[in-house]
Amino acid sequence: MLDFIYYPVSGILWVWHKVFGAVLGADSGFAWALSVVFLVFTLRLILYKPFVKQVRTTRQMQELQPQIKALQKKYGKDRQKLAVEMQKLQKEHGFNPIMGCLPVLAQAPVFIGLFHVLRSFNRTGTGIGQLGLSPEVNAETPNYFFSVEDVQSFLSARLFGAPISAAITSPESQLRAFEPFGGIPSIGPILAVSIPLMIIASIATHLNSRASVARQSEAAAANPQSAIMNKLALYVFPLGVLVGGPFLPVAILLYWVSNNVWTYAQQHLVFGRIDKEEAAKKEAALERRNENAPKPGARPDALKKKPAPGAKPTRAAAAESTTDTGGDTASSESTTTPGTAATNGATTPRKKKSPPGKVRPKQQKRR
Repeated sequence: MLDFIYYPVSGILWVWHKVFGAVLGADSGFAWALSVVFLVFTLRLILYKPFVKQVRTTRQMQELQPQIKALQKKYGKDRQKLAVEMQKLQKEHGFNPIMGCLPVLAQAPVFIGLFHVLRSFNRTGTGIGQLGLSPEVNAETPNYFFSVEDVQSFLSARLFGAPISAAITSPESQLRAFEPFGGIPSIGPILAVSIPLMIIASIATHLNSRASVARQSEAAAANPQSAIMNKLALYVFPLGVLVGGPFLPVAILLYWVSNNVWTYAQQHLVFGRIDKEEAAKKEAALERRNENAPKPGARPDALKKKPAPGAKPTRAAAAESTTDTGGDTASSESTTTPGTAATNGATTPRKKKSPPGKVRPKQQKRR
């Protein structure tokens, strides 16, 4: 029914087992354990870009909270109108809520697929999803991408004496499937491997939740629903790993630990890079603001843009040039003495007319 999930998961696990099996040996428990760990890393690497988009979407949602609250206050009674306005706001800012859930939704099928593939190595149980096969028939039954030889190699593998598909609560009927391949495992090695992994997985889950809560804004943390979810993530989910750990195979606990380790490292890397980008944007905006601001002691007129060559002067510029020209002419006239010719194109002063009845001296001599 879910073969479209089981085959890709088993295929990635098969590839990594071939890689590590060539170095450590096909029947090595460490080769199978590393195959599970790198299956997780492969998945998380594929989901890296959606995770970055999820972080940006969460940041954007926090920035839009004031506008969202304003819409809720305005259209609180009209649900249909509120939904339309919310879609407009999301489209305007390029906000996609689905991207915030994609990484989590994508990991769920992989977890289910890995759990099923690991259980399918040992089909001797009679529970849900088990076929109740005998140990002999089970050892001769392939498992999706894994051949019969791969299934027998898995049954022979031990991680510190514990089969990686065995759980603390595994019944004896299931443990008998390992009898032809190294004997029936005892509960001691399974406890010795499972309990530390359960504790590490629980602590890692708490640390990841703590890092996520610390990055929330004050408004988001003050929300009652967010406060409840934060408490669940900080305390209930880590406790759930401890309570449910005895029912999970060793390989699933390895999956949980490696997934949390990757999440912890990826969060610090992505959030650190996004914080640097936002700091650089703020610094660039501040520099642009400082460049546009007037310098101390500078005249506001000096900040006006000069007209381009050949452009017509504006009215204000023409008025200023006229005023300046008039001032220069008045100053030149005041400095020119009567009876002398003005230089630089200035006109000579006019001669005064003599009153009537008076004869010029030159005319009297001639007579």
